[in-house]
Amino acid sequence: MVKTVYDKIWDNHLVYPGNDKDPSLIYIDRHFIHEVTSPQAFDGLRINNRKVRKPNLTFATVDHNVPTTNRSLPLVDEISSLQIKSLQKNCQDFGITLFDINDQNQGIVHVIGPELGLTLPGTTIVCGDSHTSTHGAFGALAFGIGTSEVEHVLATQCLWMKKAKNFEIILNSNSKKDLAVSAKDVILSIIKNIGTSGGSGSVIEYRGSFISNLSMEKRMTICNMSIEAGARAGLVSPDDVTFEYLREKKYTPKNESFERLLDNWTDLKPDASAKYDKSFTLNVDGLVPQVTWGTNPAMTIDVTSTIPNPDEYAKGDEEEKKSAIRALKYMDLTPGLPITDIPVDRVFIGSCTNARLEDLIEASIIVKDKKISPNVKAMVVPGSQQVKLSAEKLGLDKIFMDAGFEWRESGCSMCLGMNPDILLPGERCASTSNRNFEGRQGTGGRTHLVSPVMAAAAAIAGKFVDVREWI
Repeated sequence: MVKTVYDKIWDNHLVYPGNDKDPSLIYIDRHFIHEVTSPQAFDGLRINNRKVRKPNLTFATVDHNVPTTNRSLPLVDEISSLQIKSLQKNCQDFGITLFDINDQNQGIVHVIGPELGLTLPGTTIVCGDSHTSTHGAFGALAFGIGTSEVEHVLATQCLWMKKAKNFEIILNSNSKKDLAVSAKDVILSIIKNIGTSGGSGSVIEYRGSFISNLSMEKRMTICNMSIEAGARAGLVSPDDVTFEYLREKKYTPKNESFERLLDNWTDLKPDASAKYDKSFTLNVDGLVPQVTWGTNPAMTIDVTSTIPNPDEYAKGDEEEKKSAIRALKYMDLTPGLPITDIPVDRVFIGSCTNARLEDLIEASIIVKDKKISPNVKAMVVPGSQQVKLSAEKLGLDKIFMDAGFEWRESGCSMCLGMNPDILLPGERCASTSNRNFEGRQGTGGRTHLVSPVMAAAAAIAGKFVDVREWI
């Protein structure tokens, strides 16, 4: 039987097969937890007098609620403090490794997993966070789960689920790497084309020459936002780029064990005649920087374009038209307004989508020897303490701070309105995060999703610009 990469991983982890009516039981190789979605799961274990089935396969960090300012100060937010203390106690009681608030390996869960070598090809990975799809860049089946499922995995190391459909997205390019047009622009363009439900019920496998030539960090950006296209997960077949990234990471098997794993990993590619339930092809050549204008990631246009008319956007769909009208009102935008005429109040470079070292390096190229607009407050939040340390060794912190950016500690920060780093009502933000829903970055805040270089340029100019003109 010919198989896709998803088929192969699924079959290798099948404990009990389901059918059209009933779900299958699959084994979970790695379980990541954080302070927000795990407390109730541990409470459930205690109530039912259950243990964690395999504590050595679960790893925890604090990321959603942690302050990104001075961590020697006490936590002001009582809920954040309680959640962090609960995770500390739960990990201690159940023997789970925790990368705590002052740990050198603390960071956003979807950043530290790969950088520590906890994310490996051919594995199943779950976390109580939708952007677990990030880890699919390594050829892993990785997806977010709910709190009750977190409890189930803790107790059994397995999970009941229905098998998804196979969806291939082929990304082709004959051009050389372009600093101005990034992986973020590509995934925003995909979502613009297929919609926020285009991948519903599917696992997306990204293929093609463009993907093959990407670094692991950029592959992670694309897989990260698969969930924004409605997909259960996204993945990329592992290759030499993957293997070299993982070699010598802290938790990656070493020496002969690593070489033995390579034999299995190299087989993680689709069979020549593998069948997909759905297919979409995008030629990346000619793509320009993308900017979201509305309140979901599909509301994306070229930076050279103008805000669309609701009728133009909806293409005859009345519900889409209503959505566009509401989005324009919330975002305080009018049809026909050029994107490059839109000023910004805040700039956020961070999140599990774009807070890795490569992202910061590329943004720093735009920022170097410049000053941010006096009308803008801008911040850079590294995705992990290791990213922060590496960036500081390269002098990136100085480049950003000299330009007027705030240089913060690692965490989810302004990606979501769950910590002190939030927008005020009416503030407009150029953000490298993954969601632009109403209130996502703070009640009444207006979010425009862009790449790191686009965010950096917006901070300098005080408005959106076509960053291609700066490079």
